[in-house]
Amino acid sequence: MSYPLAVNVSDIQSAITSGLWDALIVVAPDFELSETPDLNAFVEQAATIDARIGQSAVMLVSELAPGNRLILAPSGNVNGDYSDARNFGDAANAAVAIAAAAGASKPLLWVKGAPDNELYTYAAEVAYLGSTQALWQPLEAREFHGAESIEPIVSIGIYTGRAVDDRWLNALESGRRVARDLCGTEPERMAPPRFAEYCEQTFTGSDVEVSVLDDMELLLQEYPMLMAVARASLSVERHQPRVIRLVYTGEGKIDKTLLLAGKGLVYDTGGADLKVGGHMAGMSRDKGGGAAVAGFMQTLAELKPAGIKVIAEIGAVRNSIGSDAFVPDEIITSHHGVRVRIGNTDAEGRLVLGDLLSHLREDALDAVNPELMSIATLTGHAARSMGPYTALVENAPARRYGLSQAMSDNGDIWGDPCEISRSRREDWSFIAPHTKADDVMSCNNAASAVTARGHQFPMAFLAISSGLDQHGCDSALPLPFVHIDIAGSGVEGGDWQHGKPTAASVAMLAATYLR
Repeated sequence: MSYPLAVNVSDIQSAITSGLWDALIVVAPDFELSETPDLNAFVEQAATIDARIGQSAVMLVSELAPGNRLILAPSGNVNGDYSDARNFGDAANAAVAIAAAAGASKPLLWVKGAPDNELYTYAAEVAYLGSTQALWQPLEAREFHGAESIEPIVSIGIYTGRAVDDRWLNALESGRRVARDLCGTEPERMAPPRFAEYCEQTFTGSDVEVSVLDDMELLLQEYPMLMAVARASLSVERHQPRVIRLVYTGEGKIDKTLLLAGKGLVYDTGGADLKVGGHMAGMSRDKGGGAAVAGFMQTLAELKPAGIKVIAEIGAVRNSIGSDAFVPDEIITSHHGVRVRIGNTDAEGRLVLGDLLSHLREDALDAVNPELMSIATLTGHAARSMGPYTALVENAPARRYGLSQAMSDNGDIWGDPCEISRSRREDWSFIAPHTKADDVMSCNNAASAVTARGHQFPMAFLAISSGLDQHGCDSALPLPFVHIDIAGSGVEGGDWQHGKPTAASVAMLAATYLR
């Protein structure tokens, strides 16, 4: 897999003159470059005639810079009440696009001026991640044009006055690229069988074991809610569902087990509750949760940490329309044996996740220190209420152990921020059955974005449908569970049709569990 490799640089002056780099990008609150006096004098002179310097990213031609390319990218005020490491990531994002357009292939990234506090611990690393976010091009574009022609930058040197762990960064970016590829690729190129093939190819030769369930009868038996969502797609062989199971077992004594469920809706038409008015466009990105799970597993495969076991299941499904589509009012029995009344077929992701979590719950019963998570582009409500931030909805055991707080703290310093939501009693009563014919409602019949607590109550459904509700703080085996909704954070600018996938939650999870 090709992506711009991070390279730690220990001395800025020697790096500038080494001949290894062909552009210098400086990301900083201001451009006082005392470490390089000649360059500092050049910038001071340039600032007297170019008012853009310090206001926006700009490239200057200078024989003092590698490749004669000097790009100055202001981070803005980094001491404000609302500033964080993303100031540096956003500035680098803009700057590296200029470098690529100018013909650079090996820019040197100099990150300076980060405040000496916890929020900016990894400002340089976040700047690198901002750069790679800008440089990624969709998989189908790389396959058509050739990656070399549309992704010209092959490496990025990083200098910030301290050592940067480039092995960690490269493993993280490798996983983020997998997540972007799977999320951002069009629905035929990444139909369920091809989603599974991508995973098989990615993990070939790695320590991650891959198994793909493609037997329709067995899927119907083991994943009945998932198969209800897939029902109208079964007549088209290339659209038939897959469950992808990924397992990593670290060396030595296992002291932590992480169990991940990923929503991989390769296309969501809304089903019988059809998305209308142009709202179907972009729904090939509804597989962002499954993509993030695969991306995390790729980072895991690169780092090979000891003492941790990770089991992941991804449901790759197409919510098609047709004469065999499932409809509201149906009652479907989940893998755990819970009778689910369908409220809206466009709330299909929680059905897929419920069956995946039921299997992972069984894995957790005899696992060492298990923690469960589901990751999904699940609700418009998460995007409406949290904006561009990932929503974390935790059960009581997870809250007791501080899981969401740890993830949120790590997300802040790695530029992958989250907002924490509580699970409340209203969430559980909202999906209570209205008759004895069923055990739980999947949802109401309105859009989540206009439903009170629209991104919180699905966690309660996931717990009930999978059996995790039997593992609260008052049970013999409490199981911490966090539902991660990336509907607001999964693509840039909330533009599901055209925005680049962000690989949201990969960096946050990796920083929480793999460092």
